[in-house]
Amino acid sequence: MTPAQVRVMFAVAAVIATLGLGSLAHGERPLTVGSKRFTESYILGEIIADEVRQTQAAEHRVGLGNTAVTLAALKTGEIDCYPEYLGTIELEILKRDHATGSLADINAALATLDLVAIAPLGFADRYALAVDEKTARREHLDRISQLADKPQLVIGLSQEFIGRADGWQGLSARYGLKQTPRGLDHGLAYLALASGEVNVIDVYSTDARILRDHLVVLKDDRQFFPNYDAVILARRDLESRDPPAWQTLLRMQGTISQEKMIALNSAVEIDGEDFHRVAANFVDAGAAASRAPPVTRRQGWIEKLFAPDLPRLAFEHVRLVAIAVVAAVLIGVPLGIVANLRPFARVAIVSLSGLLQTIPSLALLAFLIPLFGRIGTLPALVALFLYGLLPIVRNTTVGLAGVPATLKDAARALGLSSLQRLWLIELPLATRVILAGVKTATVLAIGTATLAALIGAGGFGERITIGLALNDDGLLLAGAIPAALLAILAEVAFEFLDAWLARRRAL
Repeated sequence: MTPAQVRVMFAVAAVIATLGLGSLAHGERPLTVGSKRFTESYILGEIIADEVRQTQAAEHRVGLGNTAVTLAALKTGEIDCYPEYLGTIELEILKRDHATGSLADINAALATLDLVAIAPLGFADRYALAVDEKTARREHLDRISQLADKPQLVIGLSQEFIGRADGWQGLSARYGLKQTPRGLDHGLAYLALASGEVNVIDVYSTDARILRDHLVVLKDDRQFFPNYDAVILARRDLESRDPPAWQTLLRMQGTISQEKMIALNSAVEIDGEDFHRVAANFVDAGAAASRAPPVTRRQGWIEKLFAPDLPRLAFEHVRLVAIAVVAAVLIGVPLGIVANLRPFARVAIVSLSGLLQTIPSLALLAFLIPLFGRIGTLPALVALFLYGLLPIVRNTTVGLAGVPATLKDAARALGLSSLQRLWLIELPLATRVILAGVKTATVLAIGTATLAALIGAGGFGERITIGLALNDDGLLLAGAIPAALLAILAEVAFEFLDAWLARRRAL
């Protein structure tokens, strides 16, 4: 690697870093609405955003993840509000032992978090357990308490429900249930139930599929589940910071009935409409409808693949990968050099880099959110950077160790200093091995970056997470295929670069 090549690399790194700084800076932005990763939350988040858009700019951060991730985004100011439910606020956010259902009492407690629950929307979405009609008839099931005598039944529950205090933990204790539930994405649970892989699933009372699939909702005969009236959970300073948006949110009180919410869910989950358009039609706003992307689930995956959001998602994905890999190169190569020069440090550096690789991606993202006090691009970049260190550090060490000792001795005989030997002899000879490590880090980053959508960092993972939540295979393909093609393009680009370096060495 010549000095000229190094200067070019640093120039490219500077450009890429500049592109990323804008996304990391906190500046003026529109009112930002968040949503969790399930159909109803997508619809409600879009309705709230469309209502605000009637008078000012608003943004919808789609499908940020579970309650913990969305709440973290709200506390840190990454979003201004999101749709939530009273039972979840009391038991999951306020960590109470039982729910009272009193909005005034809840807001008194939320004040310590600088949050407020406003505008009860007019419906409740309660948790429940459901079985198909065949199982209900065969096992004579109509109540949750009967499951205690049916250990042979396989229970499949969403991951969040398994971990919630108002979910499996408390439910199994209240009813004496001994089964070990299988963790499922909520959007896939109905498929698992229909295929017979599980016998019991958790549902929301406004799920449209309950009627379509002829499910039997088991009676909560010991009254475990609390009240889940839908509200808007917002930052308390929003009233003084943005009075027009605050008034718009307040006017949404009582505007969505139970029947209407079921119909909205049905339009997305059963009729195959895009949730943007369903929300826009509800708000009856022509401007909002024109902004909604022209993607419906009736379209094939080809139409979804080339939807208008493709350039934005591609830019977000490439930006995440490029910044993370460049940072990993700038840190990983020097670490590899140190590991090669100081054998006693090699074990510590390589072991620590390897240890970072063993941390599950979602666990690392969940750890980084409270560490940095924000969601989105920054924690995603740090996670991708950490995952990219090992192949670069290891290949740098291996490449430098493979330089023939005779060449090093010849360089010493010519009077070259250790730095000159490294710069002029060792690094150029190790370049192809180092490049192989960079290639590995890049391909890993492209795949791992799809998970960044769970914390609002965008990219092709945004389509994948929405497709999972809506059980939309076309949208899944529209996210997975571009990510796979991007990985293939990266492989090809590195192969060409490696061949070019080989030709230069041969000259």
